[in-house]
Parts: sequence; C-alpha cells; structure tokens
Amino acid sequence: MPVPSTLLGAKLRLRKNITYRANSNSDDMESQESLTGSSHQAIHLAPLMAIPLEAVVGTTVALSFVLLGNAITQSFMGVPVLLVDFPPPTSPDHGPRTRLLGRQWHVFWKIGNVFFRPISTIGIFGYAYSSWAAATQGPNGSLGDWRIYALSSLCHLITVVHSAINMQPINAKIDALREPKGHVNRDEAENLLRRWIKGNTVRLITPVVAGSLALWQTLKAR
Repeated sequence: MPVPSTLLGAKLRLRKNITYRANSNSDDMESQESLTGSSHQAIHLAPLMAIPLEAVVGTTVALSFVLLGNAITQSFMGVPVLLVDFPPPTSPDHGPRTRLLGRQWHVFWKIGNVFFRPISTIGIFGYAYSSWAAATQGPNGSLGDWRIYALSSLCHLITVVHSAINMQPINAKIDALREPKGHVNRDEAENLLRRWIKGNTVRLITPVVAGSLALWQTLKAR
C-alpha cells in the first residue's frame, strides 16, 4: 500500500528536527567544555597575574642593595678584622694564626655561598623578567625602557661569573690554610686576604649599579 505524501513529509521533518537537536546539544556540550577549560586555565594563571610587575622589580632592587651591604661589610669590616695584628711570617705566632685564619674563613666562605650566591642568581632572573615585561609593554609601559633592566641583569651575571672565576680560587687557598700540611704557602696568607678585598670591589660596584639603574628607571617611568 503506498504511503501518503503527507505522512512521508511529516516523517522527514521529524528526522530533521531530531538531527538538528542532536547537533545543537553536541555544540552546547563543546561550548561548555571550552568555557570550563578556559576557566580552569584562568584559575591556574591567576596567581601569576596577581603579582604586580612593580613588586618583582622592587624585590630585585632590594636584593641588589642587600648584596651591596654584604660587600661593604666584608671589604671594610669583616676581612680587615682578620688582618688586625696579623703576625709576619718570621714570627712564631704566624703558623697558629694562619691555621686559625683558615678555620675562620671556612665559616666565612660557607655562609657566603649558602646565602648570597642564590641572591645574586635571583637578581639575574628578576631583572631579566622585568626586562622582558618592559619590552612587552612597549616604551609607554609602566616599567619604562627594557634595556635598563637588561643592563641590571648583566651586572648580576658579572657578579656571579667574577665570583666563580676570580674569587673562588682565592677562597680555596685561604680555606686550605686550616690544614696543618696544606699545599698553600702560608707566607702568602696576609697577601691572599688583601687580594680578596681588591677582588671583592667588583661585587661592591655591580650590585649598586644594578639596583640604582633599575630603581631610577622604575621611578622615571611612573
């Protein structure tokens, strides 16, 4: 028996409606999943976005001046105290005093490595991030010229490299004085300390340049 055309048309319209609703539901689900994923990403990125760039710069500048204060204390107070009444090589007190110097320097050096080396490293990345952020903002951004922060980062990098290449060998020689039969000439003990003070001048200059430039640029940009 042939199917009436009206009934056939109704069946076709019903199929189209079912297909349209299924596609609509699928699109709604995909949209909800997309919104959910975006909200999750926003939640994860929220803590990073919550840290102001000025806070990063300010913290890094403060660390630069911490390094400056440490260098001043070492060069003008800490090491000169160790040189007070240091006996000459011809004195019978020279040997015991030299070994004492080696034991004192071991503590001096260890604390410096644990505390101040990470600060120098943080300064490199802090200023590098600030430089990147300033470049992203453009010349009219809140941080100003990105090149100033890049220069500050370079100053901290110089500090780390200078410490590793030039200062560490001197540190190792002074530290070896605590050994009764070390490989270091004990007559050079006082000279090693004076060389250390001269070398530490670099670590006095670089942080004050880095911190002053970054602070000046931040205030200027505002």
